[in-house]
Amino acid sequence: MLTGCTTESKDSPSDDRPDTAGGGAVEALAELEVRGSADSSGYDRRKFGSAWADVDGNSCNTRNDILRRDLADVGLDEDDCEVANGTLEVDPYTGDRVEFTAGRSKVDIDHLVPLSDAWEKGAGEWEPAKRIALANDPLNLLAVGASPNRQKGDKDAAEWLPAHEAYHCEYVALQIAVKRKYELWVTKDEHKAMSTVLEGCSDQKLPEPGEAPTSAPDRFGAPK
Repeated sequence: MLTGCTTESKDSPSDDRPDTAGGGAVEALAELEVRGSADSSGYDRRKFGSAWADVDGNSCNTRNDILRRDLADVGLDEDDCEVANGTLEVDPYTGDRVEFTAGRSKVDIDHLVPLSDAWEKGAGEWEPAKRIALANDPLNLLAVGASPNRQKGDKDAAEWLPAHEAYHCEYVALQIAVKRKYELWVTKDEHKAMSTVLEGCSDQKLPEPGEAPTSAPDRFGAPK
């Protein structure tokens, strides 16, 4: 096991966190479709494909790609792909420093827009390739502390916001960016909650949508 390695091997992700140059969050929120309620019937995680599929073809799975992007002082295993250890210097959801060790991890990879939430708000009508793309899109993924991630579960912004209030604006902007890229809608309560957060940061920018396509390669599949 190697420690303190850089992350340049195996075509490591070229980006750090997404660049904030995708337009204004307030304006983008106004463009999202708003509906009154959501229905989770028919949701099954398997309909978003195998967890952490290597959709970008860099020979490392999505989970390790995001760990390498978001952690500091990353140590890689002998395959130069699997993250063995590292540090989440600032957990976006708590503001705390969290150490990562493979097999004993206190770090999760969160879907900013939970997959069940996406299912309720448009993804249930998609082809499997688009659902697989969403589940593995770096725009929708973030390394965070395991405990707050599990508290969040499948909740949207009307039901849950991070305890780390300084991250609220960026958190909401990221969710809006994902929903805009994938044409997902929001409930009235969700729209109101996002609007309330953005009242305190009306100049908040969106991240760029990134280069990840909204349809996974044909070699991946999932139930309809």
